[in-house]
Amino acid sequence: MTTESTPAEPAGPGHGLDVRAELSEFLRTRRARLQPADVGLPEFGRRRRVPGLRREELAQLAGVSVAYYTRLEQGNGRNVSNEVLDAIATALRLSEAEHSHLFHLARAKRGQRRPVVRRQQVRPALAELLASLEGVPAYVWGRRTEVLAWNRTAAAVFGRWMDRPAADRSWAKIVFLDPGAHEFYMDWEHKASDVVGQLRFDAGQHASDPLLTELIGELSVKSGDFRRLWAAHDVKRKSHGDLRIRHELVGELPLRYETFTLPDDAEQSLSTYHVEPGPARESLRLLTSWNADTADDLSPASDV
Repeated sequence: MTTESTPAEPAGPGHGLDVRAELSEFLRTRRARLQPADVGLPEFGRRRRVPGLRREELAQLAGVSVAYYTRLEQGNGRNVSNEVLDAIATALRLSEAEHSHLFHLARAKRGQRRPVVRRQQVRPALAELLASLEGVPAYVWGRRTEVLAWNRTAAAVFGRWMDRPAADRSWAKIVFLDPGAHEFYMDWEHKASDVVGQLRFDAGQHASDPLLTELIGELSVKSGDFRRLWAAHDVKRKSHGDLRIRHELVGELPLRYETFTLPDDAEQSLSTYHVEPGPARESLRLLTSWNADTADDLSPASDV
């Protein structure tokens, strides 16, 4: 149940997100979603050429000069202080995930060499924990929304990850490229928005990751829905919530999930799912029992 330790091939020369453009678009879209009334400012006149706050209004709220904020929104985050970033985040009413994303973009080093990307590894003890959670769908996922290890119950609920190449065990690919995803996820738009928000957060932290850039490029080419959601620049980190799926064997299954970031590896998270007592719990029990004899639904140490 561990990941490979061999280096992954780079996605090709020149790969990597344009951090200046990412910072510029992120600030612009966050400003566009606010109106003067939202932040206690008077609104002079009824018509605005562009939606949301003007740059001078945002600068006023953050306590910086218009020229200073304009340079930042144009992607120039050099030498900007933490205090100014905090003030701008407060003025824009950023969430905790968005606040962190702003700092990552502003602090990203330009022109750095591409890192050697290695597939993430899951500790053997954590893999043993997954296997011991009988009847509880659980999996570990990492950067680029990749599913790294899982237990048999998770495979019974979400599908046999063993049947996918390691590079395709990604929630982003599953949600946007699988033909049956819209039918499986009863609120597909909500699930897709969460996946894109997490991927955007990863992109802010690892702008020079060639595999991440390659994934974003592939999804952008193959999915109009992904292009639409990616252009919104929304950032999310979901630690808990509800998910309703339509399983081919048991029908509708309402799930609740909890996600925990691993204390010794912030790039990996453990997600577990549970159901309320009643018919849903019986459906989950049936799925677990039907897959009890399918040993190869477990993620192997040699491949994941």
